[in-house]
Amino acid sequence: MPHLVWLPPDGIELLGKPPDGIEIALFPDDPLSDPRIGKVEAVVPWWGLAGSLNGRPLADLWSRMPRLRLIQTLSAGVDWIVESVPSGVVLCSARGAHDVPVSEWVLAAILSDIKNLAAARDHQREERWVTEPVGRLEGSTVLLLGYGSIARAVEGRLQPFGARILRIARRPREGVATMAALPELLPQADVVIILLALTPETAGTVDAAFFRQMKSGALLVNAARGRLVDTGALLQALKGGRVRAVLDVTDPEPLPDGHPLWRAPGVLITAHVGGNTADWQKTAYVLVRAQLQRWVRGEPLLNVVEAGY
Repeated sequence: MPHLVWLPPDGIELLGKPPDGIEIALFPDDPLSDPRIGKVEAVVPWWGLAGSLNGRPLADLWSRMPRLRLIQTLSAGVDWIVESVPSGVVLCSARGAHDVPVSEWVLAAILSDIKNLAAARDHQREERWVTEPVGRLEGSTVLLLGYGSIARAVEGRLQPFGARILRIARRPREGVATMAALPELLPQADVVIILLALTPETAGTVDAAFFRQMKSGALLVNAARGRLVDTGALLQALKGGRVRAVLDVTDPEPLPDGHPLWRAPGVLITAHVGGNTADWQKTAYVLVRAQLQRWVRGEPLLNVVEAGY
């Protein structure tokens, strides 16, 4: 009997012909009342899934799936789903599927700040010809905080610019320092790129003490999760001219009307678009298809989430 897999909207078209032994179907509008819910063995959830449950927790959905064995996300981050996954179910992320667009966004963020493009756009709108000196990336020191596949893609794109790279991650490995090295490395960095996974341990990592240790005038780039940064501490650091920032994520998110971060000095904000290219789903579904093939054959799965990330 084929293994039943529920996919998000457009999932059937994007996946194409399913692997042998797999039956695919779209998530129903009301999954909790669908008569086939008890037969589902694998799901591919998406960010909006919680809304389709009318605000009910995802755990309610999984509890109605006694045969569920695999959850494969379309996102690299799993902070929004990991706590709901029941015992005995394997959770896999889409790590690697978003490396190219997110790393391109990071590079664009750094260059737009160093070359002062936001101010140039403001001057253009004001019809003012303003000639100001701009910075250079060559010779600068860039700290990668979090060193997974996206960070490695960022590093590869930075190398031709002649930047010095520092690396920090939660787990030590060759050439990568641990979080204990932050007090030593932060003061050296002209650019700090946040690429940590969000977990209960990493939430609020970038706090007032973190900003005090950063080099004065350094750039903070957050392409990970807004909750990694203490927004109040960020606002104080921006208002005091301690740092500049380019943010693709915020806390809260979406950033509400009237929030002081909108008009804080020295910050450029994009609306969580780092990985949101027109074809991101095609890339993600290449991974989904490979995972389903591995799963149905009993082969080791990719990107199995352990210890919350």
